[in-house]
Amino acid sequence: MNNFSNQDEKELEKLGAFEISRKMLALAQKNEQSNIFLNAGRGNPNWIQTISRLAFARLVQFGVYDSKQTIDNGIMAGYMPTEGIRERLFAFLDPDKNEEDQFLVDAVNYCHDTLKLDRDDVVAEWVNGVIGNDYPVPDRCLKNTQVIINHYLQGLSYEGVDLENETQLFPTEGATAAIVYAFHSLSENHLLNKGDKIAINTPIFTPYLRIPELNDYDLVEVDLHSYEKNNWEINPKEIEKLADPSVKAFIVVNPTNPTSKEFDETALTAIKQATTKNPDLMIISDEVYGAFVPHFKSIYSVVPYNTMLVYSYSKLYGCTGWRLGVIGLNDENVFDHNISKLDAADKAELNKRYGSNVLDPAKMKFIDRLVADSRSIGLYHTAGLSTPQQIMESLFSLRHMLTTTNGGTSDPYIEIARKLVDKRYQDLHKAMGAPEDNTDTNTHYYSLIDVYRLAEKTYGKEFRDYLADDFQQVDFLLRLAEKNGVVLVDGVGFGAKPGELRVSQANLPTNDYAVIGKQVLDVLKDYYKEFEDKNSKK
Repeated sequence: MNNFSNQDEKELEKLGAFEISRKMLALAQKNEQSNIFLNAGRGNPNWIQTISRLAFARLVQFGVYDSKQTIDNGIMAGYMPTEGIRERLFAFLDPDKNEEDQFLVDAVNYCHDTLKLDRDDVVAEWVNGVIGNDYPVPDRCLKNTQVIINHYLQGLSYEGVDLENETQLFPTEGATAAIVYAFHSLSENHLLNKGDKIAINTPIFTPYLRIPELNDYDLVEVDLHSYEKNNWEINPKEIEKLADPSVKAFIVVNPTNPTSKEFDETALTAIKQATTKNPDLMIISDEVYGAFVPHFKSIYSVVPYNTMLVYSYSKLYGCTGWRLGVIGLNDENVFDHNISKLDAADKAELNKRYGSNVLDPAKMKFIDRLVADSRSIGLYHTAGLSTPQQIMESLFSLRHMLTTTNGGTSDPYIEIARKLVDKRYQDLHKAMGAPEDNTDTNTHYYSLIDVYRLAEKTYGKEFRDYLADDFQQVDFLLRLAEKNGVVLVDGVGFGAKPGELRVSQANLPTNDYAVIGKQVLDVLKDYYKEFEDKNSKK
């Protein structure tokens, strides 16, 4: 038993999945068995990529040193002249002794030799960027940063479809800000209006279910559901719902969270077919987990005209605190097209809205409207992700590009990350005796555990029915935290069915996952004892 009444549990279930998880933390830290506190509820990885961070620090050191050329008053320095800055940086570095110094030398040369960028211009952008001595200019994305990130995404996500030279980028404060900016600008530009239908693939990251319901938007959701019986692969018949012209937008996470499945070729083909029947469909695709499956293929690479790409560096590189995300839009896109089709009154309103930002607001691209809206129009002149954040994105991107082998398909760092989450996934599932999905389309970043299915497998169908019928869905989570010190996340908040719990394979030491599996079985055993006691009294 836990210390929450049935009514308390019903009240808890009104909260979002992560808000419920926070309530569990205090219980788990003071658990009855004095077990080690294990929080597998967050997706924050417990690893970091090192070399790009060390390189960033070296650029800061050089930047302060080089700034003293123009002003040197002890605790105050000046600015850095661009001319000759590459030569001065290389003289400062010691690549024979420091791996990060060698990386910077290689990265500068790669930018020149492969990306055809000017070495001094690149180094000046990086050094001024890490020092953070000026506003982001251009405000949407620094010039060389856009080229670097585009080349990174081209190799990571597009599977041979050449899009890097026709994609405009807007770096953002993580994918979180990207989604907030997207919904806000879609609303302000009358691309999504109250009562409009938007499709969402479920189960999905909890906030994506909650944002459309807010009074700010008041949208009608169309559910594209995937099921465990189909190994969480989305059925093409579900995707056919997108062909309905009344569906204005499709919000998707690919690979999925919490079910960790990449959209396979059948699903991608179905999306492309749907856009032929519903050509004005706007797709927002969050692809933060793409690197965790081999040969990942972005929805953007299949229907670039219809898709707003959202990418985040946070999960792969262990940088959730940095807030590093990016929005990508094709030069020719449905968002601009749909704005061009608005009625005269709406166009006049928007011309007035953006008239203080540009001379010809009617020609202002949607991606630039995103930037202006992100600073409430009036502060457009100081818009843009901070320059240190943009340079960090460049350095993560370049490390990947410099270490890929086999024609750009294999990055040792990515291979290590994949193997790490895979080992944890295997340990968790083996400890519980739960079925495993070892297909290439599974990222293994999360698991969605069906407690009721596990109960039936372990103790029989009658016990499963007892567990489902006699207890609130959150009861199992509370007991697991209060007694055993383990925090997981309720799957219902993601659009999953009652009894499904999300486990993150990213944020705890590897040895803990077998422990979590055993603790889950331990709590099930307690329930079974109560079930037996209840039956013995009949």
